[in-house]
Amino acid sequence: DVVRLATPVLLSLRDQVDETVAMAIWGNYGATVVRWEEARRPVTVNLRTGGVLPLLTSATGRIFAAWLPSEQTRDLLRAELRAQARNPHATGPRTAEQAQVLFAEVRKRGLSRVEGGLIPGVAAFSAPVFDHEGRLALALTALGHAGVFNAAWSSPVAAALKETADALSLRLGFDG
Repeated sequence: DVVRLATPVLLSLRDQVDETVAMAIWGNYGATVVRWEEARRPVTVNLRTGGVLPLLTSATGRIFAAWLPSEQTRDLLRAELRAQARNPHATGPRTAEQAQVLFAEVRKRGLSRVEGGLIPGVAAFSAPVFDHEGRLALALTALGHAGVFNAAWSSPVAAALKETADALSLRLGFDG
C-alpha cells in the first residue's frame, strides 16, 4: 500500500521543512488529498483530506496532469480550460497549448509550483512519486504562506521535497 508506506515519509518531510505537507492520489474525481499534516505554523486553507485539487491551478494537480496518460485527465482538463477561458481573473493556462507548455516544464523540473494560483497568499511545491512500473503513484506537496514560504526553485523546501519523492520512488521499485 503506497499510502501506508508514504505516511511516515510525509511526517518526516513535514518535520524536516517545517511546512504543511500533503499526499494525493488520482481518484475518481481527480487529484485527491489522502493525507494532510500541518506544521507548527498551519496554513489556513479550506482543503483537507478528501479534497480534490484542480489540474491547472494547484501544484498537486499539475503533477498529475504532467505525468498521467492524457486519456485519464483529458475531460477534466478540458472542463478546467473552459472555466479558465471564461474567468477574466483566472491564473494559470487558458489554452490547451499553454497547459502543455506548463506540463512540459513540470516534467523537466521534476516539480511543480504555484504562488497564489489556487489560494491567494499560499505558495506550494509538489513532486511526483513513481511505482515499480514507472507509473505515477502519488504526489507529495509542501505549502505555506507566501510571505514566509520560500518558493524559489532552489529553496530548501523544493530540494527536500524532490529528494523525498525520489527516495520514495526508489523504495517503490522505480529505477528511472
